[in-house]
Amino acid sequence: MGNILIGREEEQRILQRALDSPDAEMVAVIGRRRVGKTFLIKSFYKKKILFEITGVQNSSPREQLTLFNNVLNEASNATIPLPVPQDWLEAFNRLSIFLESKLHRRKKSVIFFDELPWLAAQRSGFVKALGYFWNSWAVNQNIVIVICGSAASWMIKNIINNTGGLYNRVTKRIALQPFTLAETKLFLNSRGVSLPHYHLVQIYMAMGGIPHYLKEVEAGKSATQIIDQLCFSQNGLLRDEFSRLYPALFVNAENHLNIIRILATKKYGLTRQEIIQTGKLPNGGGLTKTLEELIQSGFVTSFQPFGKKIKDTLFRLTDEYSLFYLQFIEQYKNEGKQTWHLLSQTQSYKTWSGYAFENICLKHIPQIKKALGISGVFSTTSSFYKKGDKQEKGCQIDLVINRNDQVINLCEIKFYHEPFCITKKYAENLRNKISIFRNTTKTRKHLVLTLITTFGLKPNQHSIDLSPQSVTMDALFE
Repeated sequence: MGNILIGREEEQRILQRALDSPDAEMVAVIGRRRVGKTFLIKSFYKKKILFEITGVQNSSPREQLTLFNNVLNEASNATIPLPVPQDWLEAFNRLSIFLESKLHRRKKSVIFFDELPWLAAQRSGFVKALGYFWNSWAVNQNIVIVICGSAASWMIKNIINNTGGLYNRVTKRIALQPFTLAETKLFLNSRGVSLPHYHLVQIYMAMGGIPHYLKEVEAGKSATQIIDQLCFSQNGLLRDEFSRLYPALFVNAENHLNIIRILATKKYGLTRQEIIQTGKLPNGGGLTKTLEELIQSGFVTSFQPFGKKIKDTLFRLTDEYSLFYLQFIEQYKNEGKQTWHLLSQTQSYKTWSGYAFENICLKHIPQIKKALGISGVFSTTSSFYKKGDKQEKGCQIDLVINRNDQVINLCEIKFYHEPFCITKKYAENLRNKISIFRNTTKTRKHLVLTLITTFGLKPNQHSIDLSPQSVTMDALFE
């Protein structure tokens, strides 16, 4: 991933505050697999890390204790290695003895537990022992303990919301998100890859802002060539990543994959009831738990449509790679070279690219608000959907920005390879949408039509008559 820490300004401030604090600190870092958690911690704390250990997936408590023992023996340069501890209480007691000989009174040291959910295998006693270690010893030392895990739901339940010895002990938390478009551009530039915004958006639509994926992008290639190489070539990193992604994060990952596959079929998302009906699933707490875990891990986003109740909340697949895999890679990964070049000429590409670009815009709301000059105005965002009936056509509005200054931006999002042309038919469609929105919501606020496009609008009579506010993809890189 290179040696330069890109972006992550807010996260770096949190890590620095933990270092500057006069107290012992426990920092919990969560975020999906491959998002750069380990790289962030190691890059920022570097030589301040006195002890670090990474859990191994699908290993028994005994195997994890053996791993711990090997790491501790190596760190302490033991001439006669100590035997494997009987349990985690003994392991943490040995760790405190080792650390006491190394701690500096004035300089804060860091202890780093990576992939903690794997270290804390079921019924291993690890979490209880960690709580005892913190309460009986660590809390009085000049240290920062960093605990890190990709299984966000496990981390939240067992560490952040712990009701035992670790209750309320996490002093700082970081939920590490994928790179924004701006950070993606910086990251690729730092690796000698310079691409126009249109190509960067296409790459982002296929794999999101995941550093581990982006580091495979090669200089001198177009977006089409890059996607073809990473997703469809025999040795492409993302060709089979999907099969590893969910089992690494969730116990009983089949449930999560089932929901992901259901949501991948519906562009605008599904309500909980619709998920049950579509997948013929039981209506119980298991579904609620699975949905929560997918949301906490960043794969699914929940939206409450404008003017609707909580029961109408829509769940939408917003993980770029999962959507791309299910739409294209799964079906076409054995088709050989130039697969993506051919697929990108199809109607299914046009449908997918519109939806994927919309998802990107929904993740860059602050940038859109800045481009509209309303960063300082409090607002809420949602979508709008009205089913058609015999009297009136239905309509869908991609993004509704409801502002406290008595204005609502009705945003249409269009992904196109050149300036977008508003035709006579599309102009009528837009007027119809505004009318349906006003009549349905009975709002008295001023409605402003806003078009978010790749290259802006092609000037013609319809664009002059409608005079929408225009935001281009360049604004998303701010």
